[in-house]
Amino acid sequence: MTEVLVGTKKGLFVLEGDVGSGFDVKARAFPGQAVEYAMRDPRSGRYLASVTSWFYGGRIWATDDPAGEWQEAEGIALPEEGDQSLARIWVIEPGVADGDVYAGGDPGCLFESHDGGLTWSLNRGLWDHPTRPEWNPGAGGLCLHTIVPWPDDPDRLMVAISAVGVWLSDDRGATWRYSNAGIVPEYLPEEAQDAEFQHCVHNVRRSGSRPERLFMQFHGGVYRSDDAGATWIDVGDGTDLPSDFGFPIVVDPADADSAFVIPHIGAEDRTTPGGAVRVWETRDAGASWSPRTEGLPQQNAYLTVLREAFDTAGEGSGLELYFGATSGEVFGSGDAGASWAQIADHLPPVHSVRTA
Repeated sequence: MTEVLVGTKKGLFVLEGDVGSGFDVKARAFPGQAVEYAMRDPRSGRYLASVTSWFYGGRIWATDDPAGEWQEAEGIALPEEGDQSLARIWVIEPGVADGDVYAGGDPGCLFESHDGGLTWSLNRGLWDHPTRPEWNPGAGGLCLHTIVPWPDDPDRLMVAISAVGVWLSDDRGATWRYSNAGIVPEYLPEEAQDAEFQHCVHNVRRSGSRPERLFMQFHGGVYRSDDAGATWIDVGDGTDLPSDFGFPIVVDPADADSAFVIPHIGAEDRTTPGGAVRVWETRDAGASWSPRTEGLPQQNAYLTVLREAFDTAGEGSGLELYFGATSGEVFGSGDAGASWAQIADHLPPVHSVRTA
């Protein structure tokens, strides 16, 4: 049995089941409220959810039972002396050290917790970075949407911000350096493409078996890093991918050469090309890409899959893949993408999908 947490525009849905026999809604929380993201910490079993209030902005809630009572976490706030407000929390990610959890939000902020997500503080190293006045938002805002810890080393951390780029820290977030070498922001005029802080990264995932390897979905391009994010190589250009634009990307934890993307028509449309839903897979580190379509709608299906709405469970031949669309469908694969089934429909617009 697999548990899939689906954050939507109208609440959190907890699905339970398997792709072969179907899924049921085990619990629903925060009805009528926008749940940007939800996850279950594998170390403690605690559930954490990012909920956006029209009045209070982004907040984090915690529980041990998603069908029971939720407790609002403390400390999710920006400095009172500033004039910026917290629009939302985009993502929540467990750290490496016991109790460490990170959360990223808009405007380009990182929060950290050392008690499993019950109390939080703003990471001042990134908030006070001297280049912040040069940062500009993407279409979704100035969102810190990607947090990538380094296995077994709590000092090393990567984050990504739209439309700023990739940032690395080697001292648990005390100091940060940008790391966009090799990424080409073709949406900028040619004379401005060497800008340091105009990189609209959409998502980054690390390989579980080879942590120095990362895959990135960019605003225009799919990239790979073989040196822990120091430099990036375009692995989408010249391949069969129908578009270099997309939001999510996931990797097989057991195979550093395997990654999956869901391309969209570029920024002017942001739907699946040709009305056909295809998950594209590489098994050779991006040298080639192949579509996986069995069980997915191939006609008049103009879906939009957001950056946090694609996740995995397991690995290798038993890799499970799950993604959700803003039209309310959730699809799953129990055989590493070879075949797919719809596991939920008629949900509110899906913001995020995370396996527990």
